[in-house]
Amino acid sequence: MSDIRRAAPALEVRGLDVYYGHSHALQGVDLTLDSGVFSVVGRNGMGKTTLCKTIMGLVRASGGSLRIRGEDVTHMSPARIARLGVGYVPQGRRLWRSLSVDEHLQLAGGMRRGPWTVERIYDTFPRLAERKEHGGSQLSGGEQQMLAISRALLTNPHLLIMDEPTEGLAPVIVAQVEEMLVRLGEDGDMSVLVIEQNIGVATAISKNVAIMVNGRINRIIDSVRLAADRGLQQRLLGVGLHGDVAADIDAGPAKQEPDAAPQPARKGPVRIYISNPTPPTRWSQPTSIARIEAAARTHTAGVTRLEESTRQRREPATAQTAGPPVVLVVGTLDTKGPELRFIRDIIAASGLRSRLVDVSTGGKQTTCDVSAQEIALNHGRGGPGVFGADRGASVSAMADAFAKWLRRQGNVAGIISAGGSGGASLVAPAMRTLPIGVPKIIISSVASGDVGPYVGPADIMMMYSVTDVQGLNSISRAVLSNGANALVGMVKARLDERGARQRETGSGLPAVGITMFGVTTPAVQKIAAELKDDFECLVFHATGVGGRSMEKLVDSGQLAAVIDLTTTEICDLLMGGVFPATDDRFGAIIRSRVPYVGSVGALDMVNFGAPDTIPERYRQRQFHVHNPQVTLMRTTVEENERMGHWIGERLNQMDGPVRFFLPEGGVSALDAAGQPFWDPDADATLFRALERTVRQTGNRQLIRIRRNINDPEFAAAIVAAFRPLLGRAGGRRRVAR
Repeated sequence: MSDIRRAAPALEVRGLDVYYGHSHALQGVDLTLDSGVFSVVGRNGMGKTTLCKTIMGLVRASGGSLRIRGEDVTHMSPARIARLGVGYVPQGRRLWRSLSVDEHLQLAGGMRRGPWTVERIYDTFPRLAERKEHGGSQLSGGEQQMLAISRALLTNPHLLIMDEPTEGLAPVIVAQVEEMLVRLGEDGDMSVLVIEQNIGVATAISKNVAIMVNGRINRIIDSVRLAADRGLQQRLLGVGLHGDVAADIDAGPAKQEPDAAPQPARKGPVRIYISNPTPPTRWSQPTSIARIEAAARTHTAGVTRLEESTRQRREPATAQTAGPPVVLVVGTLDTKGPELRFIRDIIAASGLRSRLVDVSTGGKQTTCDVSAQEIALNHGRGGPGVFGADRGASVSAMADAFAKWLRRQGNVAGIISAGGSGGASLVAPAMRTLPIGVPKIIISSVASGDVGPYVGPADIMMMYSVTDVQGLNSISRAVLSNGANALVGMVKARLDERGARQRETGSGLPAVGITMFGVTTPAVQKIAAELKDDFECLVFHATGVGGRSMEKLVDSGQLAAVIDLTTTEICDLLMGGVFPATDDRFGAIIRSRVPYVGSVGALDMVNFGAPDTIPERYRQRQFHVHNPQVTLMRTTVEENERMGHWIGERLNQMDGPVRFFLPEGGVSALDAAGQPFWDPDADATLFRALERTVRQTGNRQLIRIRRNINDPEFAAAIVAAFRPLLGRAGGRRRVAR
């Protein structure tokens, strides 16, 4: 029965009729939401809110049926529907004036256990954390809407109904809510039905949009087409048209209209005004000019709009790269303007399209393609969160805002920056978010030192500026020219290669990431040899940055699957070794849901440097000197239990196919009978902790093998489990956790 319910749509509406007296509010509504986010749009009075209330049981259906994950809820009470896992964000927020933010959240947080906790809410909406002791009546409209959404999320619903979630919010808050909805759809923890009048938000968060007219679903249209069809949008919202347009909409599916005559391109920023920033009522006063000006937004020609870019981020890479490729020249134009424009001119002269991006933190206006003020809007607190008196805090905030902005750009062919340590720290985090293979160059005076904190797991090329990046002279011109021309060469070569690949069909094998350490090398070699004819095996040395590099390729969509044989970086993360993973280890697998085969390779050891570098608290432990620069420490029973829980909790968050292998004969070459790290009790504790923590399903399995990790039989078991997972990866369904 549970399998049937899991396969059923999250929401199924069939022939739904609702009357208010003699008024037929909903007229035979048919709607199906399988998973993800689905938007319903329409003008006021079309029945959208009635649809929400009927799904929640607040309004009785006169006819038709409602099913939640296969169960008929047509005549259930709102309380029973909520207990089935349906959350509701009503129009108008409906907060308690006397309860504080924290009391609202604590009240909702006890209803259902799941991934959404009060702590996660405060991480997602930092503004609520700042206002946690304030009452509901003391919050701004945007804060109230954040709280209403958070209250629903804390019930950890399977289905979330949101009625006008962005109504009356400032543009920056709208962007934040929009991005959260996109993440909810990508995470797959719940399905979301969103009722919206903001066409930009509705088309950004869902692939298809339902159009509601006079109590009926008039049509379901592709969001990209709706976003591009201004005429249809005007008919939906009735902007500047007369009442007879409803008949035009009801006439049937929209016909393909001929392309409009090309309009002259606009140059520079364009201010877009809304005459009524908030919906008027019969008691409304005329909107002041100051409020209209404050609500206007700036659209810069050639710059991806916020709502468009969020949609691009969730579309396939092939769709994102549509349009002319662009090279970004990024830096602090208030101090490095001549140098950055010098680089931009060289790139433009090569025939490549370029865009000059300012990430200055001084708040001054500069002549560029993308201003610092526009970048700052991507920060959670907007401009005030970026342009402050504390330079260090401003640099960190701008780096965060630029990284978010860059993730929304869909056609970046290359990126280059020039500056000192501050400039490098501003642009490097964003560069690291770009896929491996996109050319990235930083020209900086810090490039002759330790560049690890800047480069991380990415393929960033750092070039020493020789002189400081401060003015153009014979040396700086030569260095900047070399950097610019190097980027031009890399970009053009990559574009040519991409074109050649597109002309070929069927060439290239799917890439698989495999993690390895010296003590698991035999197993990896056997696995790679077995798979080499069908897969491109990319092996990553599990030294902290190796695991991060592999997961970056997963995030970039460049790996079809992962054989994470060697998870030893977790030892160093939890026990303070020199090759640690980050807290986001396994995060890319969770986000992308690629097929995952893993094991506990080398979890018997923590890595340190030479013996005299070992922390004092570990001096009495068991060690093995691998070489004069590497000393290995055997993990204890207690540490293995801790690691088992840590890994198990992350395996529970994986929705893709998971097979995790436990080698009872030892987890490394040193953990075998007669070897220095052989400790069956520690291994058994690790395995039991994993088995107690992991919620095993048909899609998420722990598998014990009575062999050492380097035995041929263990490698054969890995390969046998891996092949069928990748074979059905493209058509797999998500399963509920």
